[in-house]
Amino acid sequence: MYTFTQLLLRNTILALVFILSISVVSLTMLSSLLDTRASQHSQVIKLITMNLAVISDEHSHANNIAKSLKQATIYKHLAISNFAGKKLFSYENNDTGLSIPFTTPETKRVNANKIKLNIDYQLRFADESILVLTFILLSTILSLFSVFFAASMSTKRHKAVFKVISQQIKNDLALINHADPASTENLGADGDVLEIPELKQGIADIKALMTQQLENAIQLEQEAYVDHLTKLDNRGRFVQFFENQVEQDSPVKFGVLIITRCSELQTINQIHGYREGDNYISHVAKLIKKSISTYPDGQLFRLNSSDFACVLPNIKLKDAENLTKDLTILFNEYQQASDLDSVAYSGLVSFDKSKPLGELLALADTGVSVAQTQSSNAWFSQKDTDILQKNSANYGNQNWRQEIDSVLENQRITLLVQPIQPSGRNSKVYGEVLARFLNSNDEMLPTASFIAMAEKLDKIIAVDKLIIETTITEINNKNMYESSFGINISSRSISDEHFMIWLERKLLREPKVAPRLVFEISEYGLQQNIKTSKRLIDMLHRVGSRVTVERFGVGLTSFKFFRDLTPDYIKMDSSYTRDIDDDKNNQYFLRLMVDLAHRLSINVLAESVESQEEKHTLEKLFIDGCQGFYIGKPKPL
Repeated sequence: MYTFTQLLLRNTILALVFILSISVVSLTMLSSLLDTRASQHSQVIKLITMNLAVISDEHSHANNIAKSLKQATIYKHLAISNFAGKKLFSYENNDTGLSIPFTTPETKRVNANKIKLNIDYQLRFADESILVLTFILLSTILSLFSVFFAASMSTKRHKAVFKVISQQIKNDLALINHADPASTENLGADGDVLEIPELKQGIADIKALMTQQLENAIQLEQEAYVDHLTKLDNRGRFVQFFENQVEQDSPVKFGVLIITRCSELQTINQIHGYREGDNYISHVAKLIKKSISTYPDGQLFRLNSSDFACVLPNIKLKDAENLTKDLTILFNEYQQASDLDSVAYSGLVSFDKSKPLGELLALADTGVSVAQTQSSNAWFSQKDTDILQKNSANYGNQNWRQEIDSVLENQRITLLVQPIQPSGRNSKVYGEVLARFLNSNDEMLPTASFIAMAEKLDKIIAVDKLIIETTITEINNKNMYESSFGINISSRSISDEHFMIWLERKLLREPKVAPRLVFEISEYGLQQNIKTSKRLIDMLHRVGSRVTVERFGVGLTSFKFFRDLTPDYIKMDSSYTRDIDDDKNNQYFLRLMVDLAHRLSINVLAESVESQEEKHTLEKLFIDGCQGFYIGKPKPL
């Protein structure tokens, strides 16, 4: 909105431009008038000098001419002299009235009845000067008056209009905030500005903009705090809820935090595909929602890809255990219906306002670790809240250490194999061996957690040895020398000198089995120590085995690196092959990788193939083999 000063300044500038224009026009017209009068005066002088009576006396003749001229017009200065320069008559008008400043003196030479005279004169335009200056002065006064009047009226009008707009915005904000809108009866006489069509349209545009901004804010909040898959609040909202409802002064004085971990997500993604993994997570979320529906104040959050957090305000730990018991029953039913090894494990911990969130999460995570070493879909209630001071990691690790040692000692392991389908008759591929581990009750332990804890507790080399020995034994016992099998080796094992010596001796003692084995090593593991990786690959080639670099493309390793290592296969990471039929960028990248790999005599495999469209697209890109849920499910070796 313009202020009074701004309006005044703007209108003053316009007025000055107007006054200047009027002045220029007036002075131009006056100048033209003066030229006309000067021309007419010259004719008057000529007529007077020609028609005067003959007088021989110069002085008398000059006086007669001066008298006649003064009667004809008004002079500021008049002087008559002969050609010799003798002054015969002189007149000065001492009137101090207004006159035009830019009139100049003129001289006329005349021959009056054979008497030669010089007439010097300067006309005086008093009336014209007064008229022009009066006109300019009146124009200036009227313009300045119009400036102040227009500025005052405009300011009043602006204030009235924006008063209505401001009141309308306040009313709309009150409606948006579910408050009673302010009354518009106080608008008074200014209320008629609402009848202005432009103002109505402006208010409507502002309301539409406010509505759009509100919708955008709600959408952004949903994107920031809501998980897109399960539609649950995410970790950010969980932290916000805990800070506002637990740590601050609120009705929530105590309660129970439950962490539920979907331990089979990684395995399902690998074996059944990512779509099946999403379905698995969504189904678990529905089961948890169903269980907490009996707790009106219960809140459920998805913390990350595999973890859910359930907060039960003002509930005792013993009462919350009933929830986890119901969850176990639901998980067991889902496990049997879906043919899964397990579904999820839960850890419980009670809280009050004195315990920080980080400590509660650590305690609940320890409870999950303990539950994973027990029966399928088990739960564990972490009642010893002082365990953190006793090194809680060791508390959870101790259970895992005992479980892993028991698996290794009793060789409680079962093997599955998932086929890789060749794309052509000349493509040589294999089946990938997948290991599953059993506890003392012959129940399946969560594979991802078992491998992760084995690496953490420095047991992974022993686990790799167990998998290799069991695979070789199965091949020999079942006489499966016509097929090839892929075995995963951890990055920790390939960097261990003793493991490499053991593996070489083991393979040399099995000349029939060694050529049937393909060892899968992650790209990241090979990059850790290139010299050791090259020595391992050279050793495997010497004994007749082959090598696959899995999860290729994650580390963006150069092909010079693979040319020096000379692997037999590269297996593209699932991020490149998933939905490849709709992703033109990944198609271009994958085709480039295939061309470069084939130039180095390296076969290219694709994992996580979950549909016919993906398989067809990959075959058109000349992939050598496909693996995934669509190709084949894992079966016992």
